[in-house]
Amino acid sequence: MRFVRSLKARGWALLGATAFCLALPGAITTLGNSAHAGGTLEERKLPMHFKWNACQPDCRGWVSAVGIVTSDSPREFDEFAKGRQLAGATIVLDSSGGSVNDSIALGRRFRGLGALTTVGATVRTQAPQGERASVTPEAHCESMCVFLLLSGKTRYVPPGAHVRVHQIWMGDRADDAKAATYTAQDLMIVERDIGRLAKFTFDMGGTGDLLSLALSVPPWEDLHEMSRGELRLTNLVTTDAVADVFPQDNATVPMAEAKPAKPQDRFVSSTVGGDAQPQGKSTKTAEAAAPTGGSATAPAHPQQPAQPQQK
Repeated sequence: MRFVRSLKARGWALLGATAFCLALPGAITTLGNSAHAGGTLEERKLPMHFKWNACQPDCRGWVSAVGIVTSDSPREFDEFAKGRQLAGATIVLDSSGGSVNDSIALGRRFRGLGALTTVGATVRTQAPQGERASVTPEAHCESMCVFLLLSGKTRYVPPGAHVRVHQIWMGDRADDAKAATYTAQDLMIVERDIGRLAKFTFDMGGTGDLLSLALSVPPWEDLHEMSRGELRLTNLVTTDAVADVFPQDNATVPMAEAKPAKPQDRFVSSTVGGDAQPQGKSTKTAEAAAPTGGSATAPAHPQQPAQPQQK
């Protein structure tokens, strides 16, 4: 996310990281002998849902968080957390992002619990002893999901996972961003939420490089997939040891291995320099998925009520 030198020269290229992201395909869950990723394309188009996955006696279990962050997600996480001891829990993300302000609120809840975060898809297989859960790294964390990842006290991204960033934009104009018109009110909304996102980034221990990188990718370009070097430079990754996010009583770790992906070393080194609740319009991601309900909705196309978005 890189700030523009002038609005005339770059238009709204600084508008970029806020609400809903496009869900990407995942594998299908089955209870047969083969393991498949738990986050189907349909699940990732739905509002984010949370599930506790037990893996005793191998480890202490984890929370899977799959789907798009909506205005209901912070409240639904609060409901999910009731009666559960989630302090220091591991949260496994498979998400295309969602509402900026609601993602910030959800991320602060994660940090308040001292959560550990990683990217992956929960899979279940049938074994002689019964159904067993594990995590495959073949998953996506995009747009505001990247900032949920950042909210973890310890953060691990396995080789094979896809972490992607993009700008925020007005949701109903992202489909033809260059030809659309914008008002001063629109610019105020986006700048307000960029400020909130910047504060959140620094509060969570991220660097200005993360904001600079995301804000440099306009909605008419593909999401930028972060390389291993970029994950380190932005402080999204704090450990290369999977055991740091899956503490276990023995040598078994529920995260499956994957071949490292090719690094993509396009990195922008420039940096940017209120976590309040949304007022009126809210920001969303430039490419959205299916309707999610609530004030943060995600249609099948990026045509949404006037509000910025991020990937």
